[in-house]
Amino acid sequence: MRKVYVKLNNAEQVKNFVSVIDRVEANFELGSGRRIVDPKSILSVYTLDLSQPQELRCDSEDETVLEKLAPFLSA
Repeated sequence: MRKVYVKLNNAEQVKNFVSVIDRVEANFELGSGRRIVDPKSILSVYTLDLSQPQELRCDSEDETVLEKLAPFLSA
């Protein structure tokens, strides 16, 4: 399972992030601590504390997944 951190700064980024995730054929988990949600659901993503980077876990070994998520990755 691959882990990266994403930072979503505004509603437009959340919408674009969910759109990208929804088109990828893989299982994802997004969150921090005990709160883990399905990032393919925009309402679930909004339940998180988006002022902090969130850990994204992906079960895909496809390298293009990270390329698609590059605009959202936290430095």
